[in-house]
Amino acid sequence: MRFIIPAFLALAACTEIPPDPPIDQPVEDTTSCGAGPDSNLVGQSVDVLAAMTFPGPMRVIRPGMLITQEYNIKRLNLDVDRKGIITRVWCG
Repeated sequence: MRFIIPAFLALAACTEIPPDPPIDQPVEDTTSCGAGPDSNLVGQSVDVLAAMTFPGPMRVIRPGMLITQEYNIKRLNLDVDRKGIITRVWCG
């Protein structure tokens, strides 16, 4: 019996685990809130927003900031990094 367990463990170590199948990434919607044209804001300072107006609700999301998780198809979201640079423009 004491030889069976090590033999089983040795065989288990030799088996190859197949990789997980790729997960389809959802396509990000940038049209429902008009974010498409605003995608040129990526890479710019958050300060440029002061001179802009937006047709619907908009929020700036800073690192570590708590945000509500409800989905609003008309809301424009702007992710900003610690340096104040816009890194992502998306609807939701």
